[in-house]
Amino acid sequence: MIKLKSLLSLTGLFLGLVACSSPPDTLGKVDLKKWRQDRGGCKNERPLLVADLKVEQKELLGKFADEIGKILGKPDIHQLGAGNTKFYVYFLEKGPQCDDITKKSEAKKMILKFNAIGLLSEITYQSTVLK
Repeated sequence: MIKLKSLLSLTGLFLGLVACSSPPDTLGKVDLKKWRQDRGGCKNERPLLVADLKVEQKELLGKFADEIGKILGKPDIHQLGAGNTKFYVYFLEKGPQCDDITKKSEAKKMILKFNAIGLLSEITYQSTVLK
């Protein structure tokens, strides 16, 4: 019984440390600090990071939404879809969203789709206005 309690305590401690860990600074060659600091793509740092991010995007697929939020930072737009899916939108360049995030924008954006259980299932890039 004591071994079981010790094992549960160690497991809880490990999970607590993982949950409270700080976000990573890099993903491959991507400077995630610059990415996270460029909210809305308004500082024009993200366009310089997109090519390297595309190379590493397979590393993001299958991760939970909370983990993606830690890695890439809070999404610029968070949308709920049908069937408990959700979308995180990250703008990749300056646009009308820099003055007012609620304005329609044709700025380039990266859209992350999460399935019903919260795992990242798809990453797309577009410049059309969101619906």
